[in-house]
Amino acid sequence: MRPLRATLLFLLLAANTVLHVPPLLVVALFKLVLPFKRVRAASNALLTGLTESWIGVNSAVVDRVLGTRIEVQGDAELRRDGHYLVLANHQSWVDIVVLQKLFNRRIPMLRFFLKQQLIWVPLLGLAWWALDFPFMGRHTPRQIARRPELAQRDIAATRRACEKFREIPVSIMNFVEGTRFTPSKHARQGSPYRHLLKPKAGGVAFVLDAMGDGLHAILDVTIVYPAGRPSLFDLLSGAVADVRVQVRERPIPAELLEGDYQNDRGFRVRFQHWMNALWQQKDADVGRLLGEQGP
Repeated sequence: MRPLRATLLFLLLAANTVLHVPPLLVVALFKLVLPFKRVRAASNALLTGLTESWIGVNSAVVDRVLGTRIEVQGDAELRRDGHYLVLANHQSWVDIVVLQKLFNRRIPMLRFFLKQQLIWVPLLGLAWWALDFPFMGRHTPRQIARRPELAQRDIAATRRACEKFREIPVSIMNFVEGTRFTPSKHARQGSPYRHLLKPKAGGVAFVLDAMGDGLHAILDVTIVYPAGRPSLFDLLSGAVADVRVQVRERPIPAELLEGDYQNDRGFRVRFQHWMNALWQQKDADVGRLLGEQGP
């Protein structure tokens, strides 16, 4: 029964995607061939509206068909005209569904930094391109050690994306761990956190450097699945009954906007200390959301 239910819901969500992507691509074409300021502004508004409509239908399916309950804690004052850096832990592809449902039409549309290979995903790859999602190389440390110019390419791509984002309200999404949590990855890293992988501060530093005072706050999001890390199949088959989320709004420390993460070792160490302290609190938040007793 579960496979049948998951298949039917997948087809429903696929139909929603097919319905929304073609008009989105038509608007993107106008934006491409008529690169005037007013056309670009109108196109961005239409693209955002279409994307929010697509997310809204997906979220309605989660609410009314699957019955998944998302319990949210926190007192962040969310603004649709805000400029946010959104930081979250990462356990499952379901995280993206949760984040979109939680923030749709409450803050500017989430924009993710994506792997270059994802541009080839049918329909969605073109949609992400049209929405100015930045595509990154995501090179390994070994590759960068052999070819240092690869790191510069990703930095340049970050800067180009952030320059576009300065023109519009934006929420830049960053899964700081860089990959989904698994016990094996946790063990290989020797992570000092009980529930999290080590944070990668470099991507956050590059965004803050490129955006400067173009961002007004950090939204620190912690996602927990009390029944265990789910797959998309688990979600679509109705097996994810409960999700718990903590949202903290944090100011951006002024001293983190005035440094060279790549070339200034002292600044890099200070930035990593700040990131590690934030992650220490997030680890405690995960334990609390899971109902664990403190020491």
